[in-house]
Amino acid sequence: MTDAPIDPRPRPEYGEYATPEEQRARIQAPDVSAALDAGVSVQATPSYGEATGAVTRGVTSPMVAPASAPARPRNPRVDRLVTGILLGYGLFTVITSAVQLADFTGFATTWMATVQIPGTFTNIAQGQQWAIIGAVLFGAVWMLTALLSWRRLAKGRRAWWVPIVGAVVAYTALTLCLVVPLMGDPAIAAYISRLG
Repeated sequence: MTDAPIDPRPRPEYGEYATPEEQRARIQAPDVSAALDAGVSVQATPSYGEATGAVTRGVTSPMVAPASAPARPRNPRVDRLVTGILLGYGLFTVITSAVQLADFTGFATTWMATVQIPGTFTNIAQGQQWAIIGAVLFGAVWMLTALLSWRRLAKGRRAWWVPIVGAVVAYTALTLCLVVPLMGDPAIAAYISRLG
């Protein structure tokens, strides 16, 4: 017979010396350590015995939160407020731009005076046509931006950046629409050729 070392501790009565693996095997619960280490939420559901009030040992199963759940913004009120302010400012800009572009000749004359181009704007027909196209495009981009912003807000996603991207797209499109008739004007073309 071999002499086994004598354990000075008293004999365990309730499994307090068992390792976590031995405890899980005894109560038949799955290992959720990997999920907890990965930062995934684990929630135990009541077993059949616990739900019915019986004094039996039930098996609890962890409920792991899906990894693809959309991330909620830290403060959705601030995001909604900022998005609303940006969309409101964008609507104001669309309306004031449409009013200015209704008289494209006046707009072009003012622009020529600001840039100090001598002469008068004479490309009136093309200017009015491109001003209408630019104003309609400007308004359409704002409407699309507002729709995308509200959809993202409804889904709980951050939306403050959508009006900013929409503004960049709208101003780029409007600028291209205004450059066509301005560069087609003889006084502006002569001024640019003199600079070159």
